[in-house]
Amino acid sequence: MTLLPMVGHVREEDVPWVWIDKVGLQVLRVNADTGVWVVRNRFKPGAVVQRHRHTGPVHGFTIAGRWRYAEYGIDYTAGTFIFEPANSVHTLTVPEENTELTDVVFVMEGANLNLAEDGSVESVTDGSSTLAAYQKLCEAQGFEPPSGVLG
Repeated sequence: MTLLPMVGHVREEDVPWVWIDKVGLQVLRVNADTGVWVVRNRFKPGAVVQRHRHTGPVHGFTIAGRWRYAEYGIDYTAGTFIFEPANSVHTLTVPEENTELTDVVFVMEGANLNLAEDGSVESVTDGSSTLAAYQKLCEAQGFEPPSGVLG
């Protein structure tokens, strides 16, 4: 009998929410070998994520709320799936008039390049650096860093 690999899983209740200003974060998966990382973000009304681009493609699914990329002017509401090709440039914004949290899962490949006003790269994040920052934020906010993040 051939044994198949186990299916990995992470339960929402086992991964604490950490917050920086208006942005909440759960890290669900980081695979340094493939460069794939999965996060779940919750955004309070008025949240803005710095203009950036990714070195690989990004898939996103909106669970609740409404958000947009400032450059495109299209609202992404609950039930919307988005695909960003590698190297697209955008600024994630959440309308001030939203009455609920916006909840989105993102599956990313490669790195996130945060851009300065002149378009130069100001900082770089990837799955490994996001996981390290998440673990520090867990500790700073009084949570035990989860051991269940999938590799």
